[in-house]
Amino acid sequence: MSGGLGRALALAALERGDSVAGTVRESEQAVEFEALAPGRSLAYLCDMGDPLRVEKTVSCTNKALKGLDVVVNNAGYVLAGAVEEVSEEQLRLVMEKNFFRALHFTRTALPYLRARGGGHIVNISSQEGFAGSAALGLYNASKFALEGLSESLYEELRPHNVRVTIVEPGPYQSAWGGNAMVWAEQEMEGYAAGRQALRQLLDHQKVPSVEAAAQAILQVVDSPNPPLRLPLGESALQRVKDKIGALQAELAQWEAFTLESEKVNISRR
Repeated sequence: MSGGLGRALALAALERGDSVAGTVRESEQAVEFEALAPGRSLAYLCDMGDPLRVEKTVSCTNKALKGLDVVVNNAGYVLAGAVEEVSEEQLRLVMEKNFFRALHFTRTALPYLRARGGGHIVNISSQEGFAGSAALGLYNASKFALEGLSESLYEELRPHNVRVTIVEPGPYQSAWGGNAMVWAEQEMEGYAAGRQALRQLLDHQKVPSVEAAAQAILQVVDSPNPPLRLPLGESALQRVKDKIGALQAELAQWEAFTLESEKVNISRR
């Protein structure tokens, strides 16, 4: 909630009269956020990598707001670089920030949502969580993991009236190419083309505003029948369509082979 899409979403929710509790990194940010709507805007200093702190934060939020309604996981750590270029420390960090922290936060919130008899989990993924790209392999992996988790939660939580939505934005203002993007510690000559293609893509991308994305998410939260997946923006929608089209074409090309592979002929002599 310190910036980017998370802050835009919090502000949009406050503007329409909702109560919002979120995590921040610095005490000054907490003071500033709580002054926006006293009694409705709550901020908690929380290291999302500290399980005990997360559990205390969720418990305090549930008590202060008299229940949890919507839980948003909004990690925004974009690691760029070929798989071979990324350091061990970097690859573990991107999985920690984009997947394991969201996993733990969700597991912590689930008992409260089930006790309430409903709610909505919104996991902020990316168009890169649906289709892989050169020079984004570990970022892809972290968001693919989040999406796989979300699909399972969607099935597990339906009997409890808890909805799950995966938000898949295209590159937006604050994350892509900004402070939230980190490049691999080394650059290998053999992967220069992939890095260059990514940089060119970022330079020419139609970038939606985080404010527009926040309004779209709120509309989905209000929907009586929200989608499991919500691509946001022209770029994200096209990436989804392109992958589905390519997958359908590949399945058709190899369908006969796939079915034939089920047949096993053994000749005994």
